[in-house]
Amino acid sequence: MSPERIASLTHFALMPLPNFTMIAFVNAIEVLRMANYLMGRNIYRWTVITPEGGPVSASNGLAVDSMAADACGTPDMVFVIGGIDAQRETRPEHLSTLRRFSRQGSALGGLCTGTYALARAGLLEGYACAIHWENLSALKEEFTQTRFLKELFVIDRDRVTCTGGVAPLDMMLHLIAPRVGTAIITQIAEQFIIEHVRDTSAQQKMPLVARLGSANKSLFEAIALMESNIEEPLSRNALASLAGMSQRQLQRLFREHLGVTPTHYYLTLRLRRARELLMQTDMSIMTITVACGFQSACHFSKSYREAFGTAPTTDRRRQLPSLGTLVGGVRAAA
Repeated sequence: MSPERIASLTHFALMPLPNFTMIAFVNAIEVLRMANYLMGRNIYRWTVITPEGGPVSASNGLAVDSMAADACGTPDMVFVIGGIDAQRETRPEHLSTLRRFSRQGSALGGLCTGTYALARAGLLEGYACAIHWENLSALKEEFTQTRFLKELFVIDRDRVTCTGGVAPLDMMLHLIAPRVGTAIITQIAEQFIIEHVRDTSAQQKMPLVARLGSANKSLFEAIALMESNIEEPLSRNALASLAGMSQRQLQRLFREHLGVTPTHYYLTLRLRRARELLMQTDMSIMTITVACGFQSACHFSKSYREAFGTAPTTDRRRQLPSLGTLVGGVRAAA
């Protein structure tokens, strides 16, 4: 989707499936509401729709009212919002409604498991998309003509998909950035107490159990020990001993299941924590150096640059979003 078309989006339709996830639904709408409030005029409007109209219940038991989809005209963007058991809750009427909007020229999107409905309607073939990590592996097998990525949200031509939770908030900030500008984006972030607006390069944090399945429990124990000992890293000998295995076993498990040595994994874990602190807090670089178990700022800076290709000071300057970051993050993923 070109920046020009993104900037032209003003009317958003949201189609929640039964048992949809309320947090994803609300986060998408609240960005639009706050943009209108700060701009002092209604530059955005949104319509809640279902194929037949009427109330639809979220997974938390609350219900929202909706109008019939054929009564809302042709929205600029239609988001389908999923939740619990999207496979069962997606009905033929939802699929035909989405296909009709596609024929009419509306851009289409999915929030949380709403991406499943788009895929089942055949509207994601040849596209890249995002979906919640719990559904990632299964849908990769079911819809082989679609590329499922690990990013929080993906914008690929006229398809905009998002994982769910609070990620729709980041996604909507990117969608409105070309129209409202940096100052309004920053004000919305301040109103919602957001310290860092994530872009399309941000990936979901998938629990190891989701990525590795039934890997040796000793591996998870070793990783839990690493995560609990960031400021004062454990030696490999201490790590193996506390996890109840030999150093040789520890080495083998990491090589077999993660493809790296325990030392490399531990260092990467500490550096990722350091990057989070750099981007999301105002802690000094020296304080972060100590908090992440590095003996000197020089060692920390060298390791950081080798891992991320940039210096810690450079990432610190990127802490506040700029218009270039926001607009540049809206990219085609194909």
